[in-house]
Amino acid sequence: MYFMFSLSSWLHLRIHFSYFLLPVYLFSVALSPNLNGGRLFWVFIVLHLFLYPASNGYNSYFDKDEKSIGGIKNPPRVNRGLYFLSLLFDAIALVFGFLKVSLPFALMLVIYGLASKAYSHPAIRLKKYPILGWITTGFFQGFFIVLTCYVGLNDFPIENVFRPHILTPALLSTLLLLGSYPMTQIYQHEEDSKRGDKTISLQLGVRGTFYFTAVMFALAASGFSYFFITYFQLKYVFCFLLALSPVVLYFTYWFIQVVKDELKADYTHTMILNWISATCLNVFFFWFFIDSSHVLQALMGSS
Repeated sequence: MYFMFSLSSWLHLRIHFSYFLLPVYLFSVALSPNLNGGRLFWVFIVLHLFLYPASNGYNSYFDKDEKSIGGIKNPPRVNRGLYFLSLLFDAIALVFGFLKVSLPFALMLVIYGLASKAYSHPAIRLKKYPILGWITTGFFQGFFIVLTCYVGLNDFPIENVFRPHILTPALLSTLLLLGSYPMTQIYQHEEDSKRGDKTISLQLGVRGTFYFTAVMFALAASGFSYFFITYFQLKYVFCFLLALSPVVLYFTYWFIQVVKDELKADYTHTMILNWISATCLNVFFFWFFIDSSHVLQALMGSS
């Protein structure tokens, strides 16, 4: 059990990597009509400091990567303590989810945790199936987390999520992740091949991954445009596209580099793209919440 507290085990939790999944939470906040400070805080803490790191650690333990992984350029060797530490973080997420948020929220955390374990565990290992692994990741990190956040943030029963104005953005979140996820695998082709994991990026190839992501991104942008026009205002379409323009510019620049030399499809460029994308989406969804909910006007009016 000593190894559970080793530096290598904590590094493999990759808590900082939760930043890249923060846009889904912020989007859910913007969709929520029944917020309060306590639920905002605890849903954020449970997901980003415990649930996601638990999934990262569990995945790292069974992958045993020797080369770069998401968030760690030179990963240390994993040990048995990482396995127990990831389960501990899972347990903490469930306890806080139940005690500080709600039972339906905690039950949805259980489902997410089981799906993430099925993705990594050698007995099932959805990761080795290109389409199934890709869909599972996109569905649970996008669609399912939007619904989970909506239930937790608003203290609603689960049946309240089955409405078009919630299901539509949940599906769009998955569509965005289905496009971006293959890019996170583009530098791991060698490692994945050694393990027998036939990821979708490996199947598509380096250039094919770029083409595929570009198409999926265009579909997602069209879907978000429809959503904002249908349920909000046209101005959000323009602001959304403007917010993502740095992502498109860097993606194009990187693709040109890869066409010249496929070795440029590496860890460093991938992390830069992830950081730009997450930052642009975080800024947009935070502003979208502030603007669409009229929070500032309410605060100014009460002062």
